[in-house]
Amino acid sequence: MASLLYRLGKFCYRKARWVITAWVVLVLAVGGAAVAFSGTLSNSFSIPGTESQRVLNQLDEEMPEATGGSGAIVFDAGGESFTAEQKSTIGEVLNELDEVSGVQGVVKPFKTEQQLAEARQELEQGKQQLSDAEEQLQDGTAKLEQAEADLEQRRQQLNAGLQQAEAAAAAGVPGAAQQLAGLQAAQAQLDAAAEQLEAQREKLADARSEIRANEEKLAEGRQQLKLSSGVELVSEDGSVAVARVQFDKEINSVSPETRQQVQEVADAAAGSGVEIHYSKEIVQDISEIFGAAEIIGVLIAAAVLIVMLGTLVAAGLPLLMAITGVAVGVGGTFAFSGVVQMSSVSPMLALMLGLAVGIDYSLFIVNRHRTQLLHGMPMGESIARATGTAGNAVLFAGLTVVIALAALAVPGIPFLTVMGLAGAATVAVAVVVALTLTPAMLRVIGTRLISKRAWAKSRSGDTEQEDREEAKRIDSGRGWGGFVTRHPIVMLTVSVLALGAVALPAMDLRVGLPDGGSEPADSTAYQAYTTMGQAFGEGINGPLLVVGEMPSGLSGEEAEEARFDVVRELRGIDHVATAIPAGTSEDGDTAIFQVVPTGGPSDQSTEDLVHELRNSATGIEDATGVEIGVTGQTAVNIDVSEKLLDALPLYLGIVVGLSLILLLLVFRSIVVPLLATAGFLLSLAASFGAVVAIYQWGWLGGIFGVHNPGPVLSFLPIIMIGVLFGLAMDYQVFLVSGMREAYIHGESARHAVRSGFSHGARVVTAAAIIMTSVFAGFIFSHLTMVRPIGFGLAFGVLVDAFLIRMVVVPAAMYLLGRSAWWLPRWMDRILPDVDVEGAKLDDQASAGQTSELAGQRS
Repeated sequence: MASLLYRLGKFCYRKARWVITAWVVLVLAVGGAAVAFSGTLSNSFSIPGTESQRVLNQLDEEMPEATGGSGAIVFDAGGESFTAEQKSTIGEVLNELDEVSGVQGVVKPFKTEQQLAEARQELEQGKQQLSDAEEQLQDGTAKLEQAEADLEQRRQQLNAGLQQAEAAAAAGVPGAAQQLAGLQAAQAQLDAAAEQLEAQREKLADARSEIRANEEKLAEGRQQLKLSSGVELVSEDGSVAVARVQFDKEINSVSPETRQQVQEVADAAAGSGVEIHYSKEIVQDISEIFGAAEIIGVLIAAAVLIVMLGTLVAAGLPLLMAITGVAVGVGGTFAFSGVVQMSSVSPMLALMLGLAVGIDYSLFIVNRHRTQLLHGMPMGESIARATGTAGNAVLFAGLTVVIALAALAVPGIPFLTVMGLAGAATVAVAVVVALTLTPAMLRVIGTRLISKRAWAKSRSGDTEQEDREEAKRIDSGRGWGGFVTRHPIVMLTVSVLALGAVALPAMDLRVGLPDGGSEPADSTAYQAYTTMGQAFGEGINGPLLVVGEMPSGLSGEEAEEARFDVVRELRGIDHVATAIPAGTSEDGDTAIFQVVPTGGPSDQSTEDLVHELRNSATGIEDATGVEIGVTGQTAVNIDVSEKLLDALPLYLGIVVGLSLILLLLVFRSIVVPLLATAGFLLSLAASFGAVVAIYQWGWLGGIFGVHNPGPVLSFLPIIMIGVLFGLAMDYQVFLVSGMREAYIHGESARHAVRSGFSHGARVVTAAAIIMTSVFAGFIFSHLTMVRPIGFGLAFGVLVDAFLIRMVVVPAAMYLLGRSAWWLPRWMDRILPDVDVEGAKLDDQASAGQTSELAGQRS
């Protein structure tokens, strides 16, 4: 491989202008494709096959109108109740929102509050009417009973008179017959009065039955109102109101123009003296991927390059190479975003990696070429040899990173696959840029790569003197490498214990996806999140959507009762603040319910609630006949996080396994790859611990902008594994390949550790500082999801480069001695020799130098 790359370096040296032109054309072509074909990025994540996604797909088929995205507009009157004028202005603004293209509808807080108030008033009026009717019934009943008592008394008197009249008539008493006739007529009148009282009694009975029926309806109405309400839109003190904007598309498909128009229309209400805040779904802006913090990181990298290489030209070359690689890699990523659903993190990760490895890979070749020139090697030969030696290490280091990133496709998670492939492609481009464009640019730059002072030292022989002093320093064990190898057991023990202590918080790792509470404290999304949480409870920021399949053959009343039965069951589950019916499909077969948790979307109680709802599904179906499923953005986020966490062991095994094979080829040793991997796992654990301490526990939150600690970004662990393993193996290759080069050239195993460390530590130190600076620039990115990624990678690179690669690895290899390079003979025979150190170029170098010197004389 070294010979092939040597020839590639020669070709790029001879055809420098053609190579540079080809790259310029490629950059312009990719840039044009990015402008022409780029699509909309998103901050939402889903995984096919999860329970929440299955329910969401079902809902999309049966009630597509319910799957559109939604966002919240929060109106804050500043602690005072809204005035009539403010309510009127807000109402007018929300009516205008109904006309915005892309908006399906708006749930208006004051209108909804008024409707609920009217419903309550109607119930109160019904209650009063029933009370009046009951009072009238009681009055009528009392009068009827009195009339019946009077009638009964008259009937008794009449019966006594009839008996006397009948006896008198029978005795022939004069006038008795007329008296009897009169009494019989009075009896007929009493019978008629009795019939009237009986009819009146029946009417009172009917009235009583009607009152009882109305009482049942009133009680049912009260229950329905109670079960139908609970998600308030106006705070109890009347100072905060929330309007829900329902879009006609899934939230990731809502155009930036629609989001902007919603804000412009709603902002008109600010003139009435209210503050307006928009939820994350409305204001998320992911078009800008490079800000001031990132630029500062690049400037720090530039400063390190200037200090190391000595000239602006030399320092600018790795930066130019990195920018070229980023232009192609990130530009290509944007071009594919038009045909592939892509998260906003994908181009950011590609940018991060492209800048970091692009600078480092070019730096290794430039530094090797610079050293060779100072030692008198001809220009063309030096460029070719630097490409064949340092370029060989670049190739295999880059392959390790590419393998680690491309393996993100293995868990089968779509957005993670896109993210990994975008990063892998950008790293691959950085490798190709380093191996082709860097040699061509070195030809164009020529001797300007080295300062006049460095040339003067070289011509005066100071360089050879420095080399001799360096050799003496190595032999005497001075310098950092000498210090580590003089005290290998102490340094190894202290480093491992320190990293183990930093790793302890990782045992408490919880993962999740960011919500409005993780946005910058001065952002409108964060203000909306906190204002809603304070006014209505934290759960309002992360409602769950429960989808129910109704039993067939139910009447309208039976279906309604079944829905309310489901609401009762849902409200009885722990951590449920409230649950309400939220709609039914046209055919009545599907019903949806909104469940508001007691905790926020990232709280452990909400995660427990999602599991409890699913565990309770069978019991709810037995009790109500309705089969339920749980979905909604909060449930989707929880499922995605759990899926990603479950994928970690498989992914780690695949990455480590493939990379061990690659390192076995590079170092032709069993121990070195195992040592490299063990060191990586230790630095990874420490990086996880630091991330948990800062972003989950909130330690040093003021420094890193963590004002609302919560679960760690769910895909951060898997990203850190892939990226940090690749970068750790980068430094392993660059540093240990120097040790192997010294060993195969005849030095003792332990001396080779010091020698290789001395030759490689300076450039690895610079590379690690550069990479850390670039990653650290993203710690304060405007995208909150990128911040922990930037910190985790920056901290991981620092720990791995300066503790693992520069302390643990040399200390362990010094202790192991020749055993570090042990390889079974049978394996030595079957493994191809990739010659990463460029040992086979030694003979070719002499011939190349002789040829070029002859050409110069002619």
